[in-house]
Amino acid sequence: MRENKDRQENEMENTKGMEKDTVHQTDEIEIDLWEICLVLIHNLALIISVGIMAALVAFLATQLFGVPKYESTTKIYILNKQENNAVTYSDIQLGTQLTKDYAELIQSRFVLEEVVQGMGMDLSYEEMKKKVSVTTPTDTRILAITVTDTDPVMAMQLANAIREAAAVHIMNVMDIQAVNVSETANMPMKKAGPSVLKNTFIGGVIGVFLMIAIVLVRFLMDDTVKTPEDVEKYLHLSTLAVIPLNEGETDSKKKKKKVKRN
Repeated sequence: MRENKDRQENEMENTKGMEKDTVHQTDEIEIDLWEICLVLIHNLALIISVGIMAALVAFLATQLFGVPKYESTTKIYILNKQENNAVTYSDIQLGTQLTKDYAELIQSRFVLEEVVQGMGMDLSYEEMKKKVSVTTPTDTRILAITVTDTDPVMAMQLANAIREAAAVHIMNVMDIQAVNVSETANMPMKKAGPSVLKNTFIGGVIGVFLMIAIVLVRFLMDDTVKTPEDVEKYLHLSTLAVIPLNEGETDSKKKKKKVKRN
């Protein structure tokens, strides 16, 4: 009797241990990268279609609601000279080092507010500064002043006005005799932005990645067992039998039987 009881207790402990192991294993299900790839391949058509739809939406939004912007650029050349009017290497080197100072003076509040008042515009200094950018080609003393505006004519006029006001301000502050005009502002014929191609590409990429994220989240949150292989893989149990069941077929068969009875 005691031996039977001991055997029963051992069997109970073994079954409890097996249940704990299965629960622990189901809690720590490993993610199979190959299975994820198969899921993405299975939903590839959906992912691509969503990407195409997102790209189309970005294309239409850019075409219908995008405000065109134009850029006009003018260039100036600044070079310090000594009193004997002879240009030395030190003058060239000093002029290259001071280009950053000149750029700050061009975008200063004094210059931009003078241009705004002179052209009778209702813009603040911060709004005007967003329209202006100053760049310097590498190893040169040429400053390029670029103005961005929705009106191409206004962009050209603002660029020329800023160049003239900045030239006077630089000569007064830096004690320079003259600021030479390297290139006057051009009339922009093509819009600088927004880029339809760029926005369409970005919209398509966002749509594809968003759909991939949704597919992966649905796959990772789905803990249902669908095939006998899933039972062996996640529960480590062997299946004794599989009963095929198609709800559509069973419903149609039931309806046919009811019709025959009638």
